[in-house]
Amino acid sequence: MSDREARRKLIGPWRNIHGAVWSIGLGILAIKGWWWPGILILIGISGVIEGLLRLYVPEAFEKETTGKPITPGMSMPQSNPMMAPPVEVSSKPTFQEHRVELLPQVCPSCNGPIRGHEVKWTGPQSANCPYCGTNLPMSKA
Repeated sequence: MSDREARRKLIGPWRNIHGAVWSIGLGILAIKGWWWPGILILIGISGVIEGLLRLYVPEAFEKETTGKPITPGMSMPQSNPMMAPPVEVSSKPTFQEHRVELLPQVCPSCNGPIRGHEVKWTGPQSANCPYCGTNLPMSKA
């Protein structure tokens, strides 16, 4: 992976499948006692699965933010002279409250379980299902 490419991590059920492959693989290695060559094969299988997911299911990955957080009053470092000048960040913190209690228990489209930390928030009171991407209806407060 190059420095220019953002790191990506698995999300949703794809993360669970990747974890299951490792759990089952380590269990087989422990039962059979094939630690030395087996761990290399397990790493290879894991890499192949991740590569196939990147190729066929690109939405299974979410960009991971890297670098230092920007604090109020700091400007972005200018890395390219052709870029626009840095913008000053206001000193007032902007806080959007996500109303987790308004989310349904399951997605009406795919019946996937809805958890506040897994949904894709599209607004303070608007979210999409992490599995199928459907906009979730919020209950009345």
